[in-house]
Amino acid sequence: MKSTNNNTLSSIKYSVLDLVPIVEGISTKEAIDRSVDLAQHAERYGYQRFWISEHHNMESLASSSPVILINQVAQNTQSIRVGSGGVMLPNHAPLVVAEQFGTLASIHPNRIDLGLGRAPGTDQRTAMALRRYQQETVQDFPNNIDELQMYLSEENSTAPVRATPGEGLDIPLYLLGSSTFSAQLAGKKGLPYAFASHFAPTHLHDALRLYHQHFKPSAQLEKPYTMACLNIIAADTDEEAEYLATSAKKFMLGVIRNTRKPLPPPVKSMEGEWSTMERMQIEKMMFYSFIGSKETIAQGLQTFVEETRVNEIIVIANIYDQAARLKSYQLVSEVFDALEVAV
Repeated sequence: MKSTNNNTLSSIKYSVLDLVPIVEGISTKEAIDRSVDLAQHAERYGYQRFWISEHHNMESLASSSPVILINQVAQNTQSIRVGSGGVMLPNHAPLVVAEQFGTLASIHPNRIDLGLGRAPGTDQRTAMALRRYQQETVQDFPNNIDELQMYLSEENSTAPVRATPGEGLDIPLYLLGSSTFSAQLAGKKGLPYAFASHFAPTHLHDALRLYHQHFKPSAQLEKPYTMACLNIIAADTDEEAEYLATSAKKFMLGVIRNTRKPLPPPVKSMEGEWSTMERMQIEKMMFYSFIGSKETIAQGLQTFVEETRVNEIIVIANIYDQAARLKSYQLVSEVFDALEVAV
């Protein structure tokens, strides 16, 4: 730690969010193997945690069963924290989540994170198939979190319904969100808050402000802790990084067109790939994207962290070529190791 002008400077924590993308031309098993490979490299590069998302009914992503994938990653790594980014709680009974993550935490002590989201992670028809037409109300998510925390608590040991394993285990919870609702809820419950600025940047600053305003210390967390997920694609040159990033842009194009095909190879130019309106929509969705050389990314991240004061950055890089993907995460880790932020 160094100090200057009476302000403490420290390196910010950095982590990985993985959607387990299925790249064009490979199998689901190969996609999962690539994610395990990424986690192993991320561990060596110094990333804090490796989170896996939950998505359903998407042939472009192999992340419909994050609990199984978390175990696979944890079994093939040594120290990096592994968790959900997140489990979409509307899709699951809280007791099942408590038991599943209790099992994971028993197998891999002090390494499992439980990130929770309010969206279904899919379309409405699939969401109904997952929960058998259960009607969700605005209070279901907060109530389900309370129920989940109850099952994980030692105080539940005399209750008629208990989570075994799970009860009494120290499994940290995180709330994920892309709106101000989860930000306020995370603050009131005294939980860390992660904002999905990699695809929904609009409410980032309002969400962070409301989280801090509503924060109340809890047994898990004494003071606010914020995280932001960003698209970060690095290469030796700005031009190479922009070329690699066309795969992610075409992937997002599939999202807005609802033609969610496997991650495509990069193209020399997006000209002719999208309409003007589609380009504007994707540029808005990917507003918080940092693409370029180490120097370019360092400048952007320095400004972002100083403006948001987040405690941790979660990196997502949808890159077609696995070697380029691994190199990107390595370059980004080097940027973070050199990045110093006044706190």
